[in-house]
Amino acid sequence: MSDNVEAVLKAMKEAGKPVRPGEVAKIMGIDSKEVSKAIKVLRKEGKVHSPKRCYYAPV
Repeated sequence: MSDNVEAVLKAMKEAGKPVRPGEVAKIMGIDSKEVSKAIKVLRKEGKVHSPKRCYYAPV
């Protein structure tokens, strides 16, 4: 797992609620495209899910 992927997962856990990729990007200070790529990897691995459209939360 890349550093960004782990950092995105950590930021999502710390948020404590479903978040949008843009919110995670703002928290981390990186581009939202990078967050979206990381979320795609995390979804494939089954580590995050989407409780509602455009929002993601750790499993």
